This record gives sequence, structure tokens and C-alpha cells, in this order.
Amino acid sequence: MAPGVSRTAPTASAPDGSPAEAAGPLERGLAVLRIVADAPHSVRPGDLARATGLARSTVDRIAATLIHLDHLRAVGRDLVPAPRLMEFGNAYLHASGMSRALRPSLDRLARALDESVSAIVPDGCDARIVGKAVPPGRVIPLGFRVGDLLPAERCAAGAVLATGWRPDTYEAWRARRAADPLDENFPAVPARHAAPAPEQVEADFSAWTATADAEGWALDDQLVAPGLVALAVPVRDPDGRPVCAISVLAHTSRHSGEELREHALATMTEEARRTADELYDTSETTAAPPAAPAYADAKPELGPSFLQALARGLAVLTALGRQRGGLTLAEAAEASGLSYPSTRRNLLTLRQLGYVEQLGRRFLPSPRVLELGYARLSTLTLADIAQPHLTELAGRVRESASLAVLDGTEVHYVARAAAQQITSARITPGTRLPAYATSMGRVLLADLPGADRRERIDASHPRALTPHTLTSPDALAAVLDRVAREEHALVEQELEAGLRSLAVPVRDRDGRAVGAVNIALHAGPEPPGHTRDALLPALRACAARIESDLAVAFADGPVQTG
Repeated sequence: MAPGVSRTAPTASAPDGSPAEAAGPLERGLAVLRIVADAPHSVRPGDLARATGLARSTVDRIAATLIHLDHLRAVGRDLVPAPRLMEFGNAYLHASGMSRALRPSLDRLARALDESVSAIVPDGCDARIVGKAVPPGRVIPLGFRVGDLLPAERCAAGAVLATGWRPDTYEAWRARRAADPLDENFPAVPARHAAPAPEQVEADFSAWTATADAEGWALDDQLVAPGLVALAVPVRDPDGRPVCAISVLAHTSRHSGEELREHALATMTEEARRTADELYDTSETTAAPPAAPAYADAKPELGPSFLQALARGLAVLTALGRQRGGLTLAEAAEASGLSYPSTRRNLLTLRQLGYVEQLGRRFLPSPRVLELGYARLSTLTLADIAQPHLTELAGRVRESASLAVLDGTEVHYVARAAAQQITSARITPGTRLPAYATSMGRVLLADLPGADRRERIDASHPRALTPHTLTSPDALAAVLDRVAREEHALVEQELEAGLRSLAVPVRDRDGRAVGAVNIALHAGPEPPGHTRDALLPALRACAARIESDLAVAFADGPVQTG
């Protein structure tokens, strides 16, 4: 069973009992990814060299490879995680069945309880958040991020999950507490001010776990953080073992611990049963996420700076998400585009490092892959993802580029990269403009069903903003039909005299236009057609890059536009 994978990795050995081959570049590359992902800010290669003890030349080769694979991005001399880094976490969520089973349950619970809810699985002796939902309209939603790691002894979910621990898990837990008594290695929770007595911690946790086992739930009253209470119930496998915990989190200003239990326990218990039924229902198969490109050798292109061993290992890890329940060695080789020996070597190394577990003949990612930037990247919005691409586009065409979403009858600018020119349009994120008179508005209106288009045009009460503004509903409807066919809109001085704008849609995984990207420039002596021919390829390429990132960042849910 994929949920509840132990973080403690078995000794790396081949199926025939021989030791696993070393794969240093893969291990070093994963170490670099962890450091960049954990850092609250960008990281320079020199800092990575000091943190890892690796030679600067080695760090530079690792960084070049990870940048080529689009797992990291260079911002000047610094490195930051890229959205495609979430591929590894997505591979775990799909292979484990969690992506299918959890989202409906968590959404139902968040609405029913009007509180933030999470799904949490055991990651060795710790607890890893693998799903989250917040009540609609909540201004300041509580909760941690998907991918965050919590100490088991400080959260209700940890007590519930520990009812299924083995003796070796307890030994790993004692070793972890001895090495980090203040919980400084858990950035998601406040560090302790003083180290409690180990004997007392163990006694308290044992008693808490025994109570959770007997009652079928656990309550955390301001243990994980001041002012927060949490209630957790188990999701059990067919043998009755807890493989996941459903947890609801509330502020003490809304509920005391006892009030939260009375409010939520019955609903959560029933939802946990439904989640288990969904998790272990094999009567339906879900479509695998769009396949990531199989390994492509970039050595001829990048030369010595490209680490083949690292790229191959990461290709294998991503490939394991192709199928619920994981892949056999032969299937992983086919999915990753690598040879059988190379796939075998990488699988065994990944298993040794704790990123892959083996169930019989099948291999699948473990929850530990979520430590590779998932928590940090899971909070990205459409604007966050688009901004670096807009900046690159503006630099390339030397004109201002923006991203907007449709809000009623207006476009709402959410991201922008302004060109440093005298004639640059003075627009900032937050600006709202009438959709009917803007290129981005027309692209977004054109994506709507015909009746909805006409309703919004009528509600706009179009008026002439310049002598060129189209105001006739019939004329606007005809323009929108053409925009829908051509997948772009060119607006010439309709919003403001002297302003020309070209826009294309940005689509989600389902093909729905969730935003639009435009280039705005001065309407000079060149005809509009010249601008379209010159700028449309770069604009479409920018939109495609944004869409590629969105497909990874929002693989299992709607695009967050704000």
C-alpha cells in the first residue's frame, strides 16, 4: 500500500541479494534540490558548495543539469525552485491513489465543517501532509502546506498514525528526537523553547497513542502551535492499519478542543470510511497524468556540464507516477526510456535514499519526495507562475507584458513586466479595465459559451473610450467569434489613443482559458498586422511555458488565480 510509506529506507540491494550500485550524481543532485527547496530565499551556488561539502565545479554541473531539466531556475546568480519540481510529488500522489481519493473528501469536509482540513500520512516516524482543503471564502485559512513535515508527537494525526508503528519506527523516532530535541528541523511548526525530558515525551506520547487507538481519534489542544486545536481520525487499510489521518484544524477563538470534537468527529469518521473505500476501490481506473517526457540525452547539447546519471535517475522517479500502484522494473524502464540495467540501478538508489518504496515487484514514490519543494511550490498562484515568463518575454521583445483574468465584465491585471520605455503603458497589478475594449478581455470573453459572452457584453454597457472603440454588441460578437477561431486578439487604439495590444489565452489542463497574456505597445506608423506577425510567436511561446508550469502545479485541482 502506497499511503503510509515508511521513510526508513531498507538496505539497498538488488532482487538477487547483491548490493545496489552507487549512483553518486543522483544522490548529490537530490541533496542540492533539498537545500534549494528548504531555503526561504534564493540560494547561490557558492552557498550550496559550502552546505554540501561538494566542489564548486560539481555544484555548477548539478545546477546546470537541474536548470536544463527545469527543476531549478537561475535568477541572476541565484537558484530558485521551478514549478516542474512538483512532478515528483505529483508522481507520489498519483501512484499512491491519494490524488483521487482525498480531494473529494477534503472538499466535502471543509464545506461541511467550515474549517481547514488536511490529509496526513506517516513518513517514517514523522507525519507528512499530502492533501488540504479550506472553506470557501475564508479570508485567513488555517493550516499547513501540502508537503509540510510535522513531528508525530506534536500533532493529533501523529498520534493516530503511531497506533500502527512497528518497533523499528519507535527506534527511529527516539533517534530523531535525540538529534533534534527542539524540533528545529521542522520549519512548519514553532521550535521548542527548551528540550523536554525524553522520558516524559515518550510517556506522554505512548499514553496519547493508546487513547487514540482505543477511541479511534486524537485531539491536539495547542500542541502543534499556540492558539490551534486539531482533531484527527484514521483512514484504515483492509487490515485495519492506519495509513492516513484526516485532520481538522481550528483556532481557539472558534472552538475549544471539546467543542471541535463535538462539532466534527461524527462527520470526519464517516468521511474517513468513504476515503478508505475510495482508496482501496480497484474497480475503477483513473487516467494517468500526462506523461512527462522520457529521458532525453542533453549531453551533445550541453557537453560536460550535463550529468546524465542525475537526469536519468530523476526521469525514473517521475515515471513511477504513470500508474496507480507503481510500476515494475520493466515498466519503469519503458516509461522512462532507459535501459533495464540503468533503471534498476536508479530504482535501487532511490529506494536506498528513501524516495521510493518496493511492494513486491512494483516500485512507487514514497511521501518523502514531497520534501523536494512541494510545500513551497504548492502555494504558488497563476500570477506567481507567470511572472518569470512575463519578465523573459518583456526582455525579449522590449515591450511591456501582462497577465490578466476575467472578473465579471472586467479584466483584472494580476502580473506584469514593464519595459523601460517612455511610451510604456502605466498599468500595475490590480488594475481593472473593461473587457470589451481590451485584447486580453476579448481573448477571455471569446472562450465563454455564446450566451455568457453576450450577457457580459450587454452588462458592460459598451461606450466609446476613443473614436476607434467598438461599442455595437453585434460587432463585438463578430469580433469574439473571430478571436475564438484565431486564438488571439489584436486591439488597436480602442482602450486609449496610441495604444496597441496583442493577447493570447493561457489555458489549464482542461483547455479552459484561465488567463490571458498580452504585449502592449505604442501604436506607431507600422500597421497592426506587422505587430501581429512580429510578436505573436513570442507571445504564444510565453503562454505555452506558463501552461506547462500550470499543468504540473495544479495537476489535481483548479488553477489558483489569486
